[in-house]
Amino acid sequence: MTDLSVSTLSCNLAPESFGRVAVLFGGNSAEREVSLKSGRAVLDALLGAGVDAFGIDVGADLLQRLSGEKIDRAFIVLHGRGGEDGSMQGLLECLGIPYTGSGVLASALAMDKLRTKQIWHSLGLPTPLYAVLASEDDCIFTATELGLPLIVKPAHEGSSIGMAKVSSVEELIAAWKNASTYDSQVMVEQWIEGPEFTVASLRGQVLPPIGLGTPHSFYDYEAKYLADDTQYRIPSGLSEASEQALKDLAASACQALGVSGWARTDVMQDAEGRFWLLEVNTVPGMTDHSLVPMAARAAGLDFQQLVLAILADSVQVRG
Repeated sequence: MTDLSVSTLSCNLAPESFGRVAVLFGGNSAEREVSLKSGRAVLDALLGAGVDAFGIDVGADLLQRLSGEKIDRAFIVLHGRGGEDGSMQGLLECLGIPYTGSGVLASALAMDKLRTKQIWHSLGLPTPLYAVLASEDDCIFTATELGLPLIVKPAHEGSSIGMAKVSSVEELIAAWKNASTYDSQVMVEQWIEGPEFTVASLRGQVLPPIGLGTPHSFYDYEAKYLADDTQYRIPSGLSEASEQALKDLAASACQALGVSGWARTDVMQDAEGRFWLLEVNTVPGMTDHSLVPMAARAAGLDFQQLVLAILADSVQVRG
């Protein structure tokens, strides 16, 4: 990824060059409500820019809608399964409809926290130690091997849904059972004590990192979308050298998965100042609490410019 340049990030295409754009949002994943808010914001921005856009709340009639409507390209704002995991990308490719964001493989890999960590680990990229839980015995063994506290995560969910920080074996077993209601595959990883950062990327460039602060035990669903006491630090508060190292790490994390278009990488920093990769989101939130629009503003792009820049890649990459 290259150094930040607002002129490169900005979209210089005329609104009519996009043709008729379908904004895909909603769906039936656990992140539906967030996706509805993101989709409405994106659709309003496109219409305000003069783009011929319309919305599709993705449901059982999706194939009929995609086949029956005149659609020149799709803006995917579906968070979670069915939109961020490669399945929607594959469907659109079969229909010959250009779309925003990463392709099938990168989307599928990034949505799978376990495979993501395996790839990073194989490349020597720093990510917390982890294990897969399938039984109470796994919980007992893992607590001994990795130590406590730990963080439990459904392997294929986003927005911190089903996640929990645990400090005892009993809490670990309960959290595993709860996470299992969201996903058949549950993973657990070492808890990294320290500040969290998120790094957005757009059109091959890394946007200004954001430092996160919350009174919650971690940056959970409520802190992300509902709370008014979440702290966002731009500038991040890091030294110039540390911030550059963070940006380089986020770029390497995305490149390892083949991510393109736009994304957001979440990272922890421990007490020794070392950074640890958590995950990459290939269809990040676009609500009034969302981080990519915040990072874009710090880079000199308003929300409408950001949306148009994301859409521009569907012309230049898959047009």
